[in-house]
Amino acid sequence: MNEKELTEVAQNELDRILGFFPRVDAKASVILAVNTGMLGFLASRLPTLSSLVWWEIALCLTTVALLGISLWFLYKQAFPNVEGGNASLVYFREIANKTEAKFIDEFAKQGARDHVNDLLGQAWRNSVILKDKFDYVRKALIFLALAIPPWVASLAIFALKTAAATKQPGQP
Repeated sequence: MNEKELTEVAQNELDRILGFFPRVDAKASVILAVNTGMLGFLASRLPTLSSLVWWEIALCLTTVALLGISLWFLYKQAFPNVEGGNASLVYFREIANKTEAKFIDEFAKQGARDHVNDLLGQAWRNSVILKDKFDYVRKALIFLALAIPPWVASLAIFALKTAAATKQPGQP
């Protein structure tokens, strides 16, 4: 493979990896919407705390804790560790640390093989970041799923408590 072909292959590899980032971010957005919707709906149905016994409060707090953990993993997914790429002429953070003139000069002076190595280094680094993001989304989804049973049970309890509190005297 000649230098031009190698450069094209390396660029395609980096582009392919970068193409997966919107997919993981879209999944995270859906999980975030479900988490916040569940928390909001639960809060909107919460009866007075004095009407709840300890285990009903514990069940509700379990839901909130599981959704909180899910939200924590979504936060980690949204802000992954982006360190690395030292001296790269491809990585935006390293480019931004240079002056415009210095970047242009260094980019123009690099050899074809150096550019290929930089592209492949970025493909590897972005793969590490992408793996972490997908792992965090998976964990967020697991904790969301674990939160569903106590959430449903909490809502059922809240409905019963609210119905009992609003029942008129003399009604069955």
